[in-house]
Amino acid sequence: MWLTCIKSCFGHILKVIAPEEVFSHGEIGHHLNFLREAVLQHSRIITSEVLFTCEVVASGTPGTVQDAPDSQTGAYLRDELYIDVPTKRRRGKGEELIVRGVRQNNLRNIDVTLPLGKLIGITGVSGSGKSSLVEEVLYNALANQLHKASRPVGEFDGFDGIEHIDKIINIDQTPIGNSPRSTPATVMGVFDLIRQLYAELPDAKLRGFKAGRFSFNKPGGRCETCEGLGWRCIEMHFLPDVWVECDTCNGKRYTGDLLRIRFKSHSIADVLEMRVRDALLLFDGVPRIRQRLQIMDDVGLGYMSLGQSSTTLSGGEAQRLKLAAELARPDTGRTLYLLDEPTTGLHFADVARLLVVLHRLVDAGNTMVIVEHNTDVIKTVDHIIDLGPEGGEGGGMIVAEGPPEAVAKVKKSHTGTVLKKLLSAKKKRSKKRKVAS
Repeated sequence: MWLTCIKSCFGHILKVIAPEEVFSHGEIGHHLNFLREAVLQHSRIITSEVLFTCEVVASGTPGTVQDAPDSQTGAYLRDELYIDVPTKRRRGKGEELIVRGVRQNNLRNIDVTLPLGKLIGITGVSGSGKSSLVEEVLYNALANQLHKASRPVGEFDGFDGIEHIDKIINIDQTPIGNSPRSTPATVMGVFDLIRQLYAELPDAKLRGFKAGRFSFNKPGGRCETCEGLGWRCIEMHFLPDVWVECDTCNGKRYTGDLLRIRFKSHSIADVLEMRVRDALLLFDGVPRIRQRLQIMDDVGLGYMSLGQSSTTLSGGEAQRLKLAAELARPDTGRTLYLLDEPTTGLHFADVARLLVVLHRLVDAGNTMVIVEHNTDVIKTVDHIIDLGPEGGEGGGMIVAEGPPEAVAKVKKSHTGTVLKKLLSAKKKRSKKRKVAS
């Protein structure tokens, strides 16, 4: 639920969790009117856009935050920083994947053409048929045909052009496994490289320690009291289980002799406790490790601890970690990637960084299909397929398709209406730059 209402002595406190990620641009206006009415009725509004890091750099009304000189949010609000519209759209490979006769749920027997080698945005109001098209038909059917999966497929007639792709990858927000032993470092494969580095240190060679000894998942160098987790589970008979720090290793995961092996004064336990951006500095001179850490930082995960349990990640964090892992793998240039709202929970600056990574994948010859409401993403794609015009029985049709400039000219498209304003703003910025130069 996007709205939480907490009753207090001040009336009602309404906590709004990133409403722009739940509703399309055409729906947000209605809900903003509701919030304004709530304020008039003496309620207080708290949104998840209030950011707390090491200090509060700005607080108050949007106008107050906009004028705060040290606030990055304020810089975006006053248009000092912004995600620009590309000067050129990709032409693609000249090849197409066509999905014919899609009739799943409210989709009205539509033919959908995906130009390959482009960044494609699937847009439309809630209930317009986006998930039915991308998840239930496109992904499930291609996974069955390309990877011998056995997923339930929605109603459609078939594909044309499937020979142009060799792999389909759905980078979704489902959890990465159920084991607390899974961490960002293990998912990225960077922990294997770190263990190899520690095994090559003189002190490790002197003691005969191999890379396997530095694993917290195997007996040898790990603390056997907690079996390398750093925490112990205390089972409660009538209450939820309680996790407490291991009193043998004090949360370090390893035995004392292994912790004496150090790289630049840091034990392997210290590395697992590090944030990605700090580890980048530590391993600056180790290219094979730095490369994978840099990818994590590029997708906006620089704040994440390398040893954090993957079970504690949010849906958006899990999705970005999967994206980073995909970027670290060898690429064929013929992959079709699917992403469902990858910008959920991201700040303007993080969205900008994520877009750089997404465009990098497409520049390698791949095709990316993104289901998205975020207008900063929509305006930067090469091709839009806008479904609607409304949700439910009022949707299921292709309202507009083509580059953003073409969709902006379609009056019955809610996406086009917003794009027209955004592209006009781009032209105004260009004029200002010419005057300034």
